[in-house]
Amino acid sequence: MSDKPLVLTTEDEINQLFPRLPILTSQNSGWDGVSFTYMCQPAYETPEVCTPLGHSITIFTHGNYVIQADRTLDGRFGHDSVVGGDIVIAPVNIGQKCIWDKEGDFIILGIETKTFARAVDESGQPEQVQLIPHFSTPDPLFLQIGLAIKNALQNNPSGSRLYAETMVNALSVHLLQHYSARKLNIKKYINGLSKRQLNEVIEYIKSNLDKDLGLKELASLLHMSPHYFCNLFKQSMGIAPHQYVIQTRVNRAKELLITGKYSIAQVAFMVGFANQSHLNRHFKKLVGVTPGKIGQ
Repeated sequence: MSDKPLVLTTEDEINQLFPRLPILTSQNSGWDGVSFTYMCQPAYETPEVCTPLGHSITIFTHGNYVIQADRTLDGRFGHDSVVGGDIVIAPVNIGQKCIWDKEGDFIILGIETKTFARAVDESGQPEQVQLIPHFSTPDPLFLQIGLAIKNALQNNPSGSRLYAETMVNALSVHLLQHYSARKLNIKKYINGLSKRQLNEVIEYIKSNLDKDLGLKELASLLHMSPHYFCNLFKQSMGIAPHQYVIQTRVNRAKELLITGKYSIAQVAFMVGFANQSHLNRHFKKLVGVTPGKIGQ
C-alpha cells in the first residue's frame, strides 16, 4: 500500500472528498486564478491528499464553539481546537489529512501559484515564493474577507469577479507578509497613477462595461501587479477599481434610462449587471431612487 497522498487535480475531486456537496462554489463564475467553496460538513475523516492546483486556505466560519481535529500537514501531526475565524494553510503539493468531531461550516479558498506569486510583483515566479504550512491559527482578516466574498458570490454569482479577485489579491499580499518563508518587502508608491495611465484604464472600463471585467486584465493594461494597480488607482480616484466600475455602470444606466428607449432589463444587460435586480440594488444605493423612477 502506498503512503503517498492522493493527488487531486480538479475542483470536483476536492469536493468529492466530503460526504456533502458544497453549499456555494465559484466554479462557474469565471474567476481568474482563484477558487472559492463554502460547505457544511458533519464529523468526518479525510484521506491524505495534496493538489497541484494551488495553495489552499481553509477558513472556519462555524462561530465560537470548538471543533476538535487531529490533522496531519506536510508529514507533521497536530491537534487543533478549531473555532470560527481560524485558518489552516496547505501550500501547493503539500499533503494533508484530517479527522474532526463535530459538524461545522468552512470556506476553502484556492489560489493558483502564479496568481499568488504575481500579487505584488508582475514578474514573480511561483517557485520563488514559498508559503509555510500552518495548523489552525486565528486570522480575523481572512474571516472578514472570506465572508465578504461569500456574500458577493451569493448575491451576484456572475458579476462578482472583479470584487472577488480584488479581495483575494489583498489576502495574497497578507499571506506573503505573514505566512511566507521570506519577509516581503512591499514598495510604497504615492501620487497615484499618471494622467495618461488613469485615462487609459478609465477609457477601457467605459468601453467594456458590458463585459465581466477582471483585476488582472485591468492591471495588465499598465503592466502592473494587481496590488500596486489597486493602490495607485484608489489614490487617484478615491475608490477601489471594483467600486469605480459599479459607479460607472450605474451612471451609464441612468443615461440610457433617461432616453426612454430601453427597458430596465435591457439596460442592466447593456451596462454589465447580471440582471435587473442587481441594477436596482446598486442604482438605489448610489442614486437614491430605483431605476423605474428615472424618466417618469
